[in-house]
Amino acid sequence: MTIDFTLDADLEAIRRRTRAFVETRILPVEADRSAWDAHDNIAEAPLRALRAEARAEGLWCPQVPRDLGGMGLTVSGRAVMYEEANRSIFGPAVFNCAAPDDGNMDILARVGRPDQQARWLAPLVTGDVRSSFVMTEPAPGGGSDPGMIGTTATRHGDVWRVTGRKWFITGAEGAAHFILIARTDPNPEERRRHLTAFLFHRDQPGWRILRRIPIMGPEEHGGHCELAFDGLKIPDENRLMGVGDGLKVTQIRLGTARLTHCMRWLGLAKRCMAEAQAYVDAREGFGIRLADRESVRLMLGGVALNIQIGRLLTMNAAAALDRGSHARKEVSMAKLHVADTLHQAADVAIQLNGARGYSRDTVLEWIYRYARQARLVDGASEVHRMVLADAYAREGDDFWGWGA
Repeated sequence: MTIDFTLDADLEAIRRRTRAFVETRILPVEADRSAWDAHDNIAEAPLRALRAEARAEGLWCPQVPRDLGGMGLTVSGRAVMYEEANRSIFGPAVFNCAAPDDGNMDILARVGRPDQQARWLAPLVTGDVRSSFVMTEPAPGGGSDPGMIGTTATRHGDVWRVTGRKWFITGAEGAAHFILIARTDPNPEERRRHLTAFLFHRDQPGWRILRRIPIMGPEEHGGHCELAFDGLKIPDENRLMGVGDGLKVTQIRLGTARLTHCMRWLGLAKRCMAEAQAYVDAREGFGIRLADRESVRLMLGGVALNIQIGRLLTMNAAAALDRGSHARKEVSMAKLHVADTLHQAADVAIQLNGARGYSRDTVLEWIYRYARQARLVDGASEVHRMVLADAYAREGDDFWGWGA
């Protein structure tokens, strides 16, 4: 058995080009606070300019197949590029691989019909519109447990009528295209084929945004919103996959989407390390550089170790997805570890920068606020630990991958 982590020449070239673009084009914009919007994201005008440059450089939609307008990278290849992209907090948006558009483009490319791809995917690939994935509900509806989803879609001939509420829907305020998960089997005991996925446009009547929910962290474009559906009509031709395949759609989408979070979070964690190292190299106290203090070196060494473990877990899960596996336990392992590592990296970097790190003179406080959601989004950490415990109970020694 040979394990080789060497990148092939093409992927290494993409990694270097992405790194150079972030360094020379995006980081100077990030450093200019006038380029930020009111929600601590990149404003539309500088984003459009950087996106045009990224497209011209061929660094655009790495997750989309080439014949649909993207770079056609494997999941493993995306891990390499996304990590470099998120050295800047604005990188994913510039390269059109930020959540939730990233996962929505991926699922439409994988399971959408050609006519659906032309209508719903193509404008996302060109960057003309944004999208949102509409699944999570307020209690007693579905959160981490999709079996509890209460929003219903009732069929009337060739039209489905949707009623219910959703909340914490990322990007909803700025989205034009939506993927909606609703209950189509009213039987409360049915928990496998009770859901169906649908596509709808923001201009269709029968739904509304109740509010943009304030959160502690910086926000994606379009925020996190609460939605009400009171008779939205969706033609059956805008159903994604078959009736009752909604859970399958979520599993296909979320497996890779959870892992792409890890890829991006590794980039942010590395940015924290770089900010911390630069400061402790230059700062002196009581006659000694901070970088020469054993306590400081131990803190940085612990973060570096966890980043590398997270990268190996992420690449292992990516390789499993590339082989066609659902990689459920591999993705859960990566998600658990990298979420914790991002929080650790931001916390250590702020501590070592002192008051400077706690201020807005650095990007660290942005990353710290953002990092807290990592243990919640796309499944709370406790749910992923349950996934691993269930897998071990079911598989025994086979859980580890080499058999008993």
